[in-house]
Order: sequence, then structure tokens, then C-alpha cells
Amino acid sequence: MKDYQLRVEEAKSRDVGKKIARIPRRIMRELDLESGDFVEIRGFKGVAYAQVWPSYQEDEMRDVVRIDGYMREVLGVGIGDIVTVSKAHNVAPGDRVVLAPTEDFIPHEYTGYIAEHIKNEMLNKPLARGEVILVPMYAGALRLAVISTSPSTAIYITERTDIVIKPEPVKEIAERIPRVTWEDIGDLEEAKARLREIVELPMRHPELFRHLGIEPPKGVLLYGPPGVGKTLLAKALANEVGAYFIAINGPEIMSKFYGESEQRLREIFEEARKNAPAIIFIDEIDAIAPKREEVVGEVEKRVVAQLLTLMDGLAERGRVIVIGATNRPDAVDPALRRPGRFDREIEIPPPDKKARREILAVHTRSVPLDESVNLDRIAEMTHGYTGADLAALVKEAAMNALRRFLSNKNIDLSKPIPSDLLKSLKVSM
Repeated sequence: MKDYQLRVEEAKSRDVGKKIARIPRRIMRELDLESGDFVEIRGFKGVAYAQVWPSYQEDEMRDVVRIDGYMREVLGVGIGDIVTVSKAHNVAPGDRVVLAPTEDFIPHEYTGYIAEHIKNEMLNKPLARGEVILVPMYAGALRLAVISTSPSTAIYITERTDIVIKPEPVKEIAERIPRVTWEDIGDLEEAKARLREIVELPMRHPELFRHLGIEPPKGVLLYGPPGVGKTLLAKALANEVGAYFIAINGPEIMSKFYGESEQRLREIFEEARKNAPAIIFIDEIDAIAPKREEVVGEVEKRVVAQLLTLMDGLAERGRVIVIGATNRPDAVDPALRRPGRFDREIEIPPPDKKARREILAVHTRSVPLDESVNLDRIAEMTHGYTGADLAALVKEAAMNALRRFLSNKNIDLSKPIPSDLLKSLKVSM
């Protein structure tokens, strides 16, 4: 059986959750693949199945495969890792598949509708036991684990496949790892690349830094206006490297009681050390680490001193990373910004028109849009909007559609809403 080793790249937003692997046409020919065929992808941790489609033009001369974060999670790989791709010969029509939510309980009365919706969304898509799939629902997405399949090999969904939804959620993993992937962030390619280089590389391959005889960075400072995606970047980074994630808000650390703020900081760093690899994310870091010459309170001065001591004492170099976020970088104490503490500073700018288009595509991925919706036009009209503003815009548009839908007096809200009525619920301009 022919196979090919390809480097993993992140999927484009339009392919997320659709079980698509994109590889160059020349490699498809070598593997005797046609568009829509099934491929088997082998990673460090497991095997995933996908439908193959030709790569985008910019990838044609590169040995890469674009797969989304859900497949990368099953495979145990990250961006830049190598996977083995081959034609899948053992994917059979599915007789039955049992799915369960990974987070929220699903009421019994809705399992039938959801099963029908999944069949429409996943028709002719491959599945295997142990995989996690993302199913677009109205103004959201449902994350489901594949509990079992019949036959027990990899299957693909047909019109005759019996889809069973278990209402009770299954526990996926115990670690505090965020459910955010790189594909959930529109644009910011430069910031993503720099974070991979600064944080992901030393966490995944510390041997490179040992060989060069240099210490990996201890901290990264992200700065930019509110709502541009600083927190989202930190969460996606933790997800990609499988790092324990501790998020704290600067003002929440501060306490009026003597020594309590410093004690809380010590506990956070100790928790991170015990659960390494770990990322400590401090939002609004300027609130706990302002310039000491400009503050009159002793609490702030003590907290800054404690944070400096903790960062200097990080023995788990490359295994514990501190990421600070602020929209006022000049307000942060200069001692924190010197090399050896926050080694790198990355600006996160407001999105331009192209970035706004990508952000809108991410946030409308699971939203049933009417044909009248023109994302390019909306991107052009929303100059000055941040990612958070665009997310709020999509949510408000969905709520307006919901209000119009519920104004229909023929809907009996005391019973589950019929699937044909739900299908008519769409967001329009």
C-alpha cells in the first residue's frame, strides 16, 4: 500500500469540522486518489479518516496536508509535525454509529432531530471509534465523541446508517486544556507563527534548545486593543501543545489583605509547575504589574516584586510559559519587559478588511445563513470592528432572526420544534 509523509498545516476556516484533508494534486495522483476518496492519516497517537480534496494553489508545490484541530487532536500532532497519508481501503458503509456529547447534556426529546441533522451534515463522511466530530448547529456547534460503530472498522455515513445519540456527556480528558484551535482565530497569521516559534517549539522539542545551548523564553507579552484576540491566541496555543492552561485576570489577583495577592501568585506558579507543560495567562497584566515609580500603594509594589521573583525562579524553562496581555504596554513595569522575563513582545493589531472577512467566516461557520448574506460586504462595512465586535454582531443577527421566527404564532413552544420549521430558520441581512 502506497503512503506519503506530509507536514501538517492548519485547515482553512471553510473546511473545519467537515472531515476534509487537502493534499497537492501530484500527491493525489501518486496515491491513486480522486476527489472525495477516503484517506487514512496516521499520527503519533492514533489514526484518523478523512475525505481528500485537492490543496489550495499556494500549497501545490509543498508536501503538506491541511487538517483541522479535531483531527490533529485524534492524531496527537501539531502544526509542522509529520503524518503518514495513504488511501483508505477498509472504510465500509455504516450500519450504526453511537455518538455522545463531550460537554453538555442533550435532552431526550432533541436526540432524534440532532441525529437527522448529523446525517445530513455528515453524509458520505468517514468516522471511526474514538474520533471527535464537530456538528454545526444553530448559532453554535455540537462537539460529539464517536463511542462505537457497526461494523467496528472505519465507516462512512449513508442514508441507511442508524445514528444513535446518547444524551449523557462523556468525559473526554481531565486536563484543563482549552477547546480552541488555530482555525477558531481569523487571520493573525504573523502572531500565530511567532507564538509557535517562541512557545510551541520549546514545549514540543526542548532538545533543539539544549543542542544550541540556549534557554527557551520564559514569557511573552501580547499587546493590542481590547477584543482583538489576545486571550483566544493563548487558549489556542495551549490546545495545540496540549498544555495545562491557567487563566487569571489581573485585577482579580489584587487583595486588600497583606500578603494574600503574593500568596495567590505563588500558588498559581506552583500549580503550573506540577502540571507542566503549562501556560499561565495573565490578562490585564498592567493591573498587577504597573510601573512601581508611578504607584503609591505598597500592595502593587509587593506584587510586582513577587512576580519578578517567580519568573526568575522558573526552573521548568520551556515547560512553563507565562503569557501576559495588555492594551497598555507602556504601563507595565520595565523590569518585567527586560530579557529573561517577558522575552518577546507581540503586537496584536485590529483586523483589516481581509481579516474581518476571515473572522466573520469563523463566527458564521455554524450559523445557517440566507443566500442574501454577503460576508465581503459586511467586512467592508465594519471598519474599526475588532474580533469581539464581529462575534457580537453575528450573535445579535442570530437573535434578530430568532425573534422573527418566534413571532410566528403557529409555533407551539411547549413541544419540540419540528425539524422542517427549524430548517427554515436562517440569518439574513
